[in-house]
Amino acid sequence: MRRLLTSTALILWAGAGWAQDAALLLGTERYETLGRMSRGTEMLEAGEALRGLGFEVFSLPNGRADSTAETARDWLEQVPEANRLVVALSGRFATDGARSWFLTAEAEAPGLLTPGAAALPVEGVLRALAEAPGRSLLLIAIEPDSSNSFDPWVGEGLGALEIPQGVTVLTGSPRAVARFMTGPMVEPRADLSAAIRAADGITAQGYLPRARVFMPERAETPAAPTGSTADPAAEEALWRGTVALGTIDAYRDYLSRYPRGAHAEAAETAIAEIIAEPNRDARLAEEAIGLSRDQRRDIQRSLSLLDFNTRGIDGIFGPGTRQAITNWQQQNGFPQTSYLTPEQISRIDAQAARRAAELEAEAERQRQQAERADRSFWEETGARGDEPGLRAYLDRYPDGLFAETAADRLALIEEEKRQAAQAEDRAAWDRARGADTIEAYRDYQRAFPEGSFSAEAEARVAALTEERAQSENRAAAEAVERELGLNALTARLVEQRLDAQGLEPGTVDGEFDQSTRRAIRRYQRDHGLEASGFLDEATVVRLLADSLGDILPR
Repeated sequence: MRRLLTSTALILWAGAGWAQDAALLLGTERYETLGRMSRGTEMLEAGEALRGLGFEVFSLPNGRADSTAETARDWLEQVPEANRLVVALSGRFATDGARSWFLTAEAEAPGLLTPGAAALPVEGVLRALAEAPGRSLLLIAIEPDSSNSFDPWVGEGLGALEIPQGVTVLTGSPRAVARFMTGPMVEPRADLSAAIRAADGITAQGYLPRARVFMPERAETPAAPTGSTADPAAEEALWRGTVALGTIDAYRDYLSRYPRGAHAEAAETAIAEIIAEPNRDARLAEEAIGLSRDQRRDIQRSLSLLDFNTRGIDGIFGPGTRQAITNWQQQNGFPQTSYLTPEQISRIDAQAARRAAELEAEAERQRQQAERADRSFWEETGARGDEPGLRAYLDRYPDGLFAETAADRLALIEEEKRQAAQAEDRAAWDRARGADTIEAYRDYQRAFPEGSFSAEAEARVAALTEERAQSENRAAAEAVERELGLNALTARLVEQRLDAQGLEPGTVDGEFDQSTRRAIRRYQRDHGLEASGFLDEATVVRLLADSLGDILPR
């Protein structure tokens, strides 16, 4: 970007041409980062009246650095031979107290030592106007309440202007300045001093004679606007290339060449959208990958396996997934855009595969340790075949390696007791078993405190009491599993994985029966998960970790 006019450049001109009067009108309403300036370009409407008075008018709305510099240079070439000079600047200004700058459309907050390339020095404009003492007029349109601070030394607004002899400076709000410029200022042969005194909202400084005729009679033939007519085909070709590039610099280049072009509004909108979305390039790059919904689910599953919470595995990259991606990028030294590249997807896949292998190895170690403890306890209890030992084993390991064997042996013991019991005792026990409630078993114990089945009754009371205590947890676990929305194919895959690990889930048919629930509890217990017997997101992620496929698009 070419540097804008400095104070020195504004008074060094070459090849000066002849122009009787010259006006420079610069108005900015749409700032890219500093906010909109209400009525910032309204005073440009005075250009037509000035041309009717014989002025060569150099006018530019919403100018960027390059186009502003070019327009100012064109005006500056007319200054040496001009009879009258008018400059109007409408927009945002910055000052350090001693110096002041007019900020162009793409200007960012200036600093004390770095006012930036997108700033036109007001002092330089004043030095140029000093070439026509008594015949120079500077109008500055500025928001009256502008008080932003750009840094500790530079704030928004105008500083104390050192006005050269013979130069008149008028300041006011954009509306007040525009009203003055399109009304009293362009009246032919009118008393400008009287108009200034009568103007509402205008403050005057510098050269202020009691009376002064500033404007000439209206010219018979208004001067034609400077600059050649734009080639529509060339503008359209540039616009197509600008849209294809889609960058701020490309849109700025278009606006510099065609500040009033057919697509100026669209270019301004595009610049605003790009600035408002700092990670736009990253988003477009991820969209270009073309991830399917299944591939997005795989990424979410991998991130969850790596302990980055995506708040669901649904194939939709919402706020939860974007935050998980951002956290992963931060931990792995990538720019925190929340959007993925093919390299990052590959790394997530590799890390998840490694993590799955680590978890599986740890789970196998825990399973073997638990199996050794299970076998050891069995040898000291149930393996002896007596009822107390069998019940002690089942109390400790209700889903243990020998749970079915213990249950079968206890059933035989119960049947033997039934056959040996008195008919009345047996009948009472059968009634209790038929009802299978805590109250029924308590009735049996009260009727037969020394009955043949008192131990069985106490065991069932304890089991039912535990079931009642766990009913709320079970209901919650069932609800969590329902929310997963597993289809039959996924259910069969779960059973296949359980069967492959020797957990005996029963028939692999997609129906979760008692055997399946017991196998799930065993898996959860072996992997340090809550052993509810129902699937949750953590269990599915761990159980299906080895099924993660290549998630890069083919």
